[in-house]
Amino acid sequence: MSSKPTTPPAPKPGKLTLYSNHLSPNGLKVSIYLEELRAKEPTLFESIKWAMDYLGNIRFLKATRQQQTPFLKMNPNGRIPVLVDHNADNFPIFESAAILLYLEQNYDKKKAFSFDAEKNPKEYSSMLQWIFFSHGGLGPMQGQGYQEEVKRLYGVLEIGLTNRDWLVGPGRGRYTIADMNAFPWVRLHTRAGFENLDGWPNLKAWLARISEQPGVKGAIKSVAV
Repeated sequence: MSSKPTTPPAPKPGKLTLYSNHLSPNGLKVSIYLEELRAKEPTLFESIKWAMDYLGNIRFLKATRQQQTPFLKMNPNGRIPVLVDHNADNFPIFESAAILLYLEQNYDKKKAFSFDAEKNPKEYSSMLQWIFFSHGGLGPMQGQGYQEEVKRLYGVLEIGLTNRDWLVGPGRGRYTIADMNAFPWVRLHTRAGFENLDGWPNLKAWLARISEQPGVKGAIKSVAV
């Protein structure tokens, strides 16, 4: 007599805390993803706590003080954002791109804002490429004020968005965490010394398009400046 297949138990609703700061583009991208996931599946999270003013200046503390700071147990680098997953033994994740990928792997099970690595390996790889491009290039260069390099990187995005609405996916693409990862920096283009994006029409249209996404609006309203 064959036994009926057992249905795996439903995952526990997420209980998360995001340590970030109102001024942080890196924190904003995580907030956007959380808002998008919550809008797509309202029961996904039991609770999300935004600790938005937590240790905003920790990077400036002296090493001796940092070693005594509880925050350093979550992130030895002493920087925001940090996400703590209370359903995983209070597991901390630091580095914004790593946080996005953690959420993608553990909470975006339907791949609403990603691609399945096994079923769509090329699209998944392309998504990673754009995430790492922004994380390793756009963010650091814009954050440190290298205007000419930022100009070049905007040009890379302009090429990547040729005949496309989004950075990744077949046809004109679809909205993913690759877009969320780049958006907070491009949004601050005036702080990088560019009053407008007229020189990058594809990028300009993309910025207007992503700014209308519900999670983006929600995150900006609640946590950004």
